[in-house]
Amino acid sequence: MSTATNTTPVPATHRSVSFENVLCATDFSDASTKALAYAAGIVRTCSGNLSIIHVLPPDAPPAIPLEPWPAELDRERTEAISKMEALGKAEFLTGLAHADIVERGPMREVIADVIGRKKIDLLVLGTHGRGGLNKFLLGSIAEELFRFATCPVLTVGKRVAQPPKSGIGIRTILFPTDFGDASITALPYALELAGKKGRQLTLLHVITPKPVPPHPSWDGVVTLSEKRQIETLEATRRLRDLVPAGEADQPKVECMVLFGSAEQTILDAVTRCRPDLVVMGLRPLPEPRAAAHLYWSTAHYLVCRALCPILTIRHGKSS
Repeated sequence: MSTATNTTPVPATHRSVSFENVLCATDFSDASTKALAYAAGIVRTCSGNLSIIHVLPPDAPPAIPLEPWPAELDRERTEAISKMEALGKAEFLTGLAHADIVERGPMREVIADVIGRKKIDLLVLGTHGRGGLNKFLLGSIAEELFRFATCPVLTVGKRVAQPPKSGIGIRTILFPTDFGDASITALPYALELAGKKGRQLTLLHVITPKPVPPHPSWDGVVTLSEKRQIETLEATRRLRDLVPAGEADQPKVECMVLFGSAEQTILDAVTRCRPDLVVMGLRPLPEPRAAAHLYWSTAHYLVCRALCPILTIRHGKSS
């Protein structure tokens, strides 16, 4: 394990990170209510607009085509609207205007439509944190959503504490990167969210031990520790290159290089550093719904176990 500190300040970025329109999905569980509290805090901080959505399951197609039931006779919809009204009385929503949305249909299609129609900048989700065999059998709606969403997604896992009544504060951010296109897509979000004096941005690269071809710099190097030292120096240089010099009133930046499996090593860094937020990029998948059944997904592993919310930004397009 090795860490290195870079005192080079973070520059202003060309991308303007704005969470003006925030959408929070709820199933009225404790997990989604906690996520809604974070969404409310973000909206207050950004002076944005909050929408809360509950998606009812699609109706089974009848053997004989029938006209849809009138809304006033749809018992599930009526109960959902009643729960929405009760949820709106939560203390963290006091004085905060919000739009309630109750729609029926496949979760993915309904939320995608609302994201496009309302020009959503941020989707907020709570997750029950299924893991291992349960996740493999049952899948994860949360991961399916953050894998396909065209906007950034803030996922609040079961181990994340309830936000303080005074509102959320983001002073420390952890940004894991493998230097790939996905993490570079997410980098501007980490830079701008951390872009104020007094904040801390930690750039993390994990080197997974594996057999590799001989490195040109390894001529004459015989010990594993010396090889790791070379890898650490090279990775630290690449991390520093992500953050060009800027103005003096920018946050402190730390470059951290660790060895181990990506999932557990990043989680260990989250547990040790206690950031307020983790920002990470997601690679596109041929079929996002398949990711909901992959128990080895790094993103889902972190969401299930991290003590802070995870902000994911998807790179490229998925089907």
